Amino acid sequence: MDVVFWAIIIAAVLFVLSGIKVINQYERGVVLTLGKFSGIREPGLRIVIPIFQRLIRVDVRSTPIDVPKQEVITKDNVTVGVDAVVYFRVVDAPKAVLETTNYIYATSQFAQAALRDVTGNVDMDDLLGKREEISQQIKEIVDRQTDQWGIDVEAVKVQNIELPTDMKRAMAKQAEAERERRAVIITAEGEKASAQAVAEAAHMLAATPGGLSIRTLQTLEKISAEPSQKTLFVLPADLTETVAKIVQK
Repeated sequence: MDVVFWAIIIAAVLFVLSGIKVINQYERGVVLTLGKFSGIREPGLRIVIPIFQRLIRVDVRSTPIDVPKQEVITKDNVTVGVDAVVYFRVVDAPKAVLETTNYIYATSQFAQAALRDVTGNVDMDDLLGKREEISQQIKEIVDRQTDQWGIDVEAVKVQNIELPTDMKRAMAKQAEAERERRAVIITAEGEKASAQAVAEAAHMLAATPGGLSIRTLQTLEKISAEPSQKTLFVLPADLTETVAKIVQK
């Protein structure tokens, strides 16, 4: 009898202990009584009735999920691979448990469909240059759907865009051609500025009496610095007149 008595006591203690639950700060507990929703348990030490009640913990922290790479044909018929990441948070724990069998999987699948739909309706240039706008469109579509599951989509970020090899080569050639074009323009602008400066200097020398002659003498001085060189030049008429005036003075 003592053995039976202590067995009953131990079973009763285990029965009571099995009903004691600890809910973490970042969780909410959804309680089903005989299969029917009967309430939410907040963080802390909580008690449920074993056998009759079931506690389902729901994480309410911000959760990231990867959207795997999707093969998409853009509006201008270019096949690209696009992946993304979705950040969401459970804001209504009962809905997350009661409205879908697996809210994380459901959100991921719907995000994949939205990613394909949105990226398939834009040109490749827009896909590459307007990631933020496309990410916002995907977020709005997914958020509208997941509201009924008690999910708030905080952000969607388009991550990698994988282009075909031939398209990468074409874009590299285009970028190289653009760099060469800019280099030619910069060189031309430099030559234009240089020619303009030379023209202004020539105009100033021509307007200054004896200026051109002095410049000629300076050039002759530089040339004569190397004795092995032989230079043939023709002196301008005004240089002779200028030198004569200097000698007379």
